[in-house]
Amino acid sequence: MEIDDEMLEIKANIDDMNPELYSYVIGRLFDGGANDVYLTPIIMKKGRPALKLNVLVHRSKILVIRDIILSETTTLGLRYYPVTCVRLRRSIVKVETPWGKVDVKLGFQGEKMVNFAPENKDCEKIAAEWKIPLKDVYDYLTIKIKKE
Repeated sequence: MEIDDEMLEIKANIDDMNPELYSYVIGRLFDGGANDVYLTPIIMKKGRPALKLNVLVHRSKILVIRDIILSETTTLGLRYYPVTCVRLRRSIVKVETPWGKVDVKLGFQGEKMVNFAPENKDCEKIAAEWKIPLKDVYDYLTIKIKKE
């Protein structure tokens, strides 16, 4: 496992932004160095529906991320807190399938593989090209990886 205690969690409440802008903002945040970005539905004062923007970022990138949030969203402010992240050791392997190769991310606790995640875009490409259900690609990979 890897421990990183140089991370910050940034939060901003947004209640008046065009929803079509969120995917662009999220892309900008990842391009700016964010490790993770997600949105959580919330209810603000006077019962207004809103979204909370949550960003995980290394301390060294705070100024870039702060400026993106303040310039690209309608929020009037943000909060950030130091957090410690514990992550599984990861590696990416190419797994051969009857339809082509798929990148699969493996997560290890010590020497034991405890998680895996096929690259969704690779799986989608295979499903579209071979006209097979996407879930069948995932099922095949799950069986193959668990056997190995």
